[in-house]
Amino acid sequence: MQSKISLIQKFKTNWKSGITVSLVSIPLSVSLAVAAHASPVMGIVTAIWAGLIASIFGGSNFNVVGPTGALSGILAAYAMTHGQESLAMLAILSGAIILAASALKLQKYLVFVPGSAVHGFTLGVAFIIGLNELNFALGLTGLPSHEKFIENVLESFRGIGGASSAAVITFTVFLTILLLFKKYLSRVPGAIVAAPLGIILGILTSLHKLPFNLLTLDSLYPNIRAAFFIAPKLFLNESLVMPALAVALVGILETMISAKIADGMTDTRHSKRKEMRGLGLANIASGLMGGIPATAALARTSLNIKTGATDKLSAGISSICVAVISLFFLKYFRFIPLAVIAAILVFVAIQMVEAEHFFRMFRYDRKNLYLSLATAFVTIYEDPIVGIVFGVGLASVLLVEKLSRGQFDLVINDKHKQIVERVSGENLEKLVQGSDTIVYSIKGLLCYVNSEAHLNRFRSHLNGSKNIVLRLRSVYYMDIDGAEVINEIISLAESQGKNIFLTGINPVVAEMLRENSSFRRLKAEHRVFAKTSEALARLGFQI
Repeated sequence: MQSKISLIQKFKTNWKSGITVSLVSIPLSVSLAVAAHASPVMGIVTAIWAGLIASIFGGSNFNVVGPTGALSGILAAYAMTHGQESLAMLAILSGAIILAASALKLQKYLVFVPGSAVHGFTLGVAFIIGLNELNFALGLTGLPSHEKFIENVLESFRGIGGASSAAVITFTVFLTILLLFKKYLSRVPGAIVAAPLGIILGILTSLHKLPFNLLTLDSLYPNIRAAFFIAPKLFLNESLVMPALAVALVGILETMISAKIADGMTDTRHSKRKEMRGLGLANIASGLMGGIPATAALARTSLNIKTGATDKLSAGISSICVAVISLFFLKYFRFIPLAVIAAILVFVAIQMVEAEHFFRMFRYDRKNLYLSLATAFVTIYEDPIVGIVFGVGLASVLLVEKLSRGQFDLVINDKHKQIVERVSGENLEKLVQGSDTIVYSIKGLLCYVNSEAHLNRFRSHLNGSKNIVLRLRSVYYMDIDGAEVINEIISLAESQGKNIFLTGINPVVAEMLRENSSFRRLKAEHRVFAKTSEALARLGFQI
């Protein structure tokens, strides 16, 4: 009885947000399915089943799952070569991969996918979505189609002389409406207004009530009618593997980012593993019902929160409402002008570009900015799958290169026991000669990646002091190579007639140095200290 009352209360709290999100989901699902080179009905099927299953099994109370712009570039590239009917199988396989990743708890490795690569990929996909709409926005028809995105864009530019002024004006007006709603009436999603206005405009032109003609969705998909199931084409071959892995990666990233932002907006915490499981099951369900791959949609999730959602029941209500509304009104979407579809998709592309992140990188982290732009370029020029793999791979190389330099802090003291200089970072260009004592703190990792960098500093730069205090308190990971380089630093220092001391031996370091002969000898000679201050006091410093 208590659970029944609780469910009724949740329904009363969440039905408004569910209906509102459904009204936005329908035009966006239709438009994004078209952007993915799928049929509008496939987009609706995805919104219904992926959204419903994710709301039942997911770990976030607010994420709304369905067709998204982030996936449309990958899906369009695959559909162009393998046909739109192949997208259902792509959804099933990517869902299976996501489920496997959840079972193996691979979500913890998402930290190795940097934000700069994700932002670059998203920027590239935004350009693909926007530029793919040139033909719709300009009213161009009959142009040759190519496998490469760039070739299709160039074809559109070559045919720009045949543009329809009615299509251009319609596209401009509707895009302006969407942007104005975003700026001045942000609580009312522009798509709710643009879609009905576009349908009315299309009906009027089809009845020749206006002095111009517009191409409508009916010209591409003449049989648009509500369907909750489309028999999927089931197959399995090697052409699916890389796209499915890319879809799974992007789907997981977008879903986790959306859930994290939703947590920040609501001061809640989602279950990462449950959310991945829900996403995997949602994609499998979408594919089995004839839909396309799906992920959490940040814009719809934000709208869900802003319109009062408190529970995942809201997303479930939204999916059911998409089904009910589509049953009666989807047939009218065949009248929506292609120029209006273009306006909606270009607006989606604009919303995908997070300009503040690029400005922040420009001001504080140029290297990651260049990584983002390179990822975006490869995504646009080659394809989104290559783009995301390139971005993650390049970021990994740059991370290893940075780690290989070896992070450190250095305090230099003169013979009068005064601090002369402090140095920190990665590189050491010069050192005050004749310094009495240096305290060299190794930061973070000490392993095969960066051990040589630390040893080379002692060989090349740190040879002008009498005493060396090697501080290891900030080392949180050490492997055998790291332990060996400690031995080499001790031997090098002693061969140069220096006194060397070790401090801050935490359990991680102690375990790896247990069999180190030089460490054991220094310990026997009372030159290993728990605190750096104790070593400095031994050398006569006033602490």
